[in-house]
Amino acid sequence: MKNKTSYFVSSKNLLTWLMAACMVCSAVARIVFVGMKGTDGTAQVWSQIVLPTAAALLFALIALLDGKEQFYKTALPVWMMCGYYCFLFTAFDFGRFDTMIGALYCVALLFVAVVYTQITSGKFPHAWLLVPLLASPLGAQLYLQREILLSRDYTALLPDILMMAGCIFTVFAIRIHTDGQYHPTWGDRNDGRRIRTLSPMAQITMYFQWERNICSNLFEESFEISHIERYIRQKRKEGLTDFGLTHVLLAAYVRGLCKFPQLNRFISGQKVYSRGEDIQYCMVIKKEMTIDSPDTSIKVHLKRTDTAEDVYRKLNAAVDEVKKTAELDSGVDNLIGYLNLIPGLLLKFVVWLLKLLDYFGLLPKWLVELSPFHGSLFFTSMGSLGIPPIYHHLYDFGNLPVFGAFGCKRKAIEVTEDGSVVQRKYLDVKFVLDERIVDGYYYAAFFKHFRMILRHPEILDNVPEELAQDID
Repeated sequence: MKNKTSYFVSSKNLLTWLMAACMVCSAVARIVFVGMKGTDGTAQVWSQIVLPTAAALLFALIALLDGKEQFYKTALPVWMMCGYYCFLFTAFDFGRFDTMIGALYCVALLFVAVVYTQITSGKFPHAWLLVPLLASPLGAQLYLQREILLSRDYTALLPDILMMAGCIFTVFAIRIHTDGQYHPTWGDRNDGRRIRTLSPMAQITMYFQWERNICSNLFEESFEISHIERYIRQKRKEGLTDFGLTHVLLAAYVRGLCKFPQLNRFISGQKVYSRGEDIQYCMVIKKEMTIDSPDTSIKVHLKRTDTAEDVYRKLNAAVDEVKKTAELDSGVDNLIGYLNLIPGLLLKFVVWLLKLLDYFGLLPKWLVELSPFHGSLFFTSMGSLGIPPIYHHLYDFGNLPVFGAFGCKRKAIEVTEDGSVVQRKYLDVKFVLDERIVDGYYYAAFFKHFRMILRHPEILDNVPEELAQDID
């Protein structure tokens, strides 16, 4: 993807707004003028009014709202426009050459749509070609309807002229991203970039092992924590009064991703994606440590460059934001409340639809943000409940690949090499891992590095010097 050219249009560009004005006027003119003249049936209503109107409005919306990062999606309304011109072409009579000419015309429109898709997705870096490319369907229509032009009845052609004018304005508004960063393209999701360099075996495995829980590995580790406790006491003296084991373990996991970034991958729709620098930590919290106290989930966005203090402040800010409310509710609780209003049978359909949209990466970004089933890591403290850690299953809905739990501290009597008896303090941690995002060797290397970080937690006070890249 290094040779990919990323195009965008800015909502601050006057040409972009001229495009939007043309598209809206085209839609209005089509409804007014074509609707007034009437059509011969339902099929023509859909092909001559609904389809082009929807295409024009969708083009304007995508360019205005998502043109900065997802301009390539304007290919969808362009395909709709080409479909409209195919339907429109069937209205002309070419005698005995009707079938052959119609087929050639449809192939030409297919070529227009394909080339537009290739150019806007950055695979063919010659955006100027879009001008003749987009003008050609309108030119063909003007030639076929030249008698209408000679009679100066422009109302029938005005919607199409405005629609093509909007497309031409867009071409001149196109700019190239020059920041050197990767920008989304077809196949990416709003919460991750698709990994396109996997081996054939890794790609086909997703289709044979498609349920997350079937592909889960269980990992257990114990850490001697005397040095971690000293580190925690030091941080509390520095003013981080609520600093604890959760902050240390989470900060160590984040730091581990600096060297092993592939653990920030996830699987959705039988494809592997990377979250890049966005580490999404999910956690369940309770207002009070009682049986009847309500609980809710939060999501915290972390970066690999975060220090232990950064993790502390971000996590505590998210917890305080939720706990300050009387009912301990959050956005996800409100969403679930609305879903519970739906009758059971209809709710099953809604859940199925959500799963289908999630499979194709079409869930709205705000809904993914609320979902506790979408994230990089779910980490929970069993120690606060006074019990050992558990192996918590992964969720088949969503894309969360790692679930960790740690229990209460425990003491152990051990015999050293010189025969003396010492008492040490340990913390047990258990992980459930999606084995498909990386192989066993990668997991093993990460947890060795994770253990090293916890042996020297003071390194979490400094910003990492090197960041390994998952993909170019």
